[in-house]
Amino acid sequence: MRKFKSAGFFLLMVLALGFFCHAAGSVSSSRQSTFVLGNLRVGPGQTASGFLEVPPGRDPGTRIPVTVINGNKPGRVLAAVAGVHPYEYPPILALYRIKEMLRPEELSGTLILVHIANLPAFQKRTIYYNPYDWKNLNRVFPGDPAGTQSQRIAAVITAEIIEKVDALVDMHCGDGNEALIPYTYWMISGDRELDAVTRDMALAFGLKHIIIDSTRSQDIKESKYLGNTAILRKKPAITTESGYLGRVDEEAVSANANGLLNVMKYFRMLPGEVRFRHDAVWVDKYEVVYSNHDGLFYPRSGMGDYVKAGEVVGIITDYHGNVLEEVKAAFTGMLLYIIGTPPCNRGEPLFELGRIKE
Repeated sequence: MRKFKSAGFFLLMVLALGFFCHAAGSVSSSRQSTFVLGNLRVGPGQTASGFLEVPPGRDPGTRIPVTVINGNKPGRVLAAVAGVHPYEYPPILALYRIKEMLRPEELSGTLILVHIANLPAFQKRTIYYNPYDWKNLNRVFPGDPAGTQSQRIAAVITAEIIEKVDALVDMHCGDGNEALIPYTYWMISGDRELDAVTRDMALAFGLKHIIIDSTRSQDIKESKYLGNTAILRKKPAITTESGYLGRVDEEAVSANANGLLNVMKYFRMLPGEVRFRHDAVWVDKYEVVYSNHDGLFYPRSGMGDYVKAGEVVGIITDYHGNVLEEVKAAFTGMLLYIIGTPPCNRGEPLFELGRIKE
């Protein structure tokens, strides 16, 4: 965004304000009410933690640890979800930090913290997949109450979180094998008012690179991704990425915590001035490149590097060291993430390439 105070920006601000006021119109102006989530009943000015229960089916049941912080004053209901990919630790740690930081008497509205959405995978330290059904939770939304464990987790999150909130932040980072620069997905819905709000949310979260993503499914029954599931239900949502390679560095944890607090200020849930990212770098095209082979991946470039169309980004060998493929960039752009550990499997990501908008 070269000129923050452009006519286009002001138009989007007007649309966002209209959407915000329309949504806020349903909020009681008198006093805050008790908030119910699963078995939790949280009165005004209270904080409570517990579990959302995922019942057993064809495989074991599980639980989702959550915290509800219910303000003294009425306002928006915002959910922050971490641990959909539970080897992505900085967002998880950031939500525990937020729980300790926030005082409900300072809060307008209600904040739901989903600490670890995929607890079985967190316990087993698996990358991408649930250990019981070997599914990627962030590919099975809105879920199925009669399906496998991942599908049932998604169904509970859809019913208990997405359906009860006004907005949602889906918090990720580079998984245990992904070297990733910080960025946010701004998912385009086609609804100008909704898109104006999600654009503001992306700028408020504060990560420098923002992907303009118009590739998500428009089928509400096959939404696949958590953030997209909210958007298809007309709930503003962004997906954020801050942290990499399973590390728990303070910079990434702080970026997640501070980003969420600033989004809360945008929704007037907390006092203080909203800080929008004035120097955002917009990515108008991206492509995830997947492996065609099982073997070892040797990157030739690193996260954040620029590569040219046709340039070799990495080499795949078999388990004896024989070269199977030189993987090349389809277009000139920046490596938003690249696999930083040797194993590669057919059909799994190797890197994500993004084109910077002029």
